[in-house]
Amino acid sequence: MPKKSKKAKKSKPKKAKMDPIPKGFGTVTPYLSLDRAAEALEWYKKAFGAKELDRETVPGGKIMHARIRIGDSIIMLSDVFPGADTQAPSVLGNTTTTMHVYTKNVDKLWQQAVDAGAKVSMPLDNQFWGERYGKLKDPFGHNWSLSQRIPMTKAEMKEKQEQAMAMFSQGQHPGAEEQAPLAQQ
Repeated sequence: MPKKSKKAKKSKPKKAKMDPIPKGFGTVTPYLSLDRAAEALEWYKKAFGAKELDRETVPGGKIMHARIRIGDSIIMLSDVFPGADTQAPSVLGNTTTTMHVYTKNVDKLWQQAVDAGAKVSMPLDNQFWGERYGKLKDPFGHNWSLSQRIPMTKAEMKEKQEQAMAMFSQGQHPGAEEQAPLAQQ
């Protein structure tokens, strides 16, 4: 009896290999809870040059889920819904996080965000760790820090660090304007 060739065996179709992390995502992806998420999407486009990747709404127009890309990073966001385990900064009266953005031209992005309505919470300045850095609050209550690495001499960095430590020793945050001492917050 002739032998069957190996090719004659029935083979099962191979399953396509699926990457467990979607393309374009990093290991950690921030997810913002907002009031007026649709308005926030448009603001992030104007202020930070965000690109909208996805938007899913529920009847009535609230955003159930959306994704934007700022630079090479994805941020997810949605409106807050009754019974949710997260709240918008407008409900909390503050936020517990800061979204940090590295950019190649921090002065330009800073001005773009301020022109769009961001409120300065720490002025943009050269910092002792070798970055030009500042903090903003968006109209929806989220904090954003913007920075880029810059060349600084060791003497400049030392002087900036001494200034910052002197402010901390007085219970103040360096760069913050008219802020209550840290112990009172």
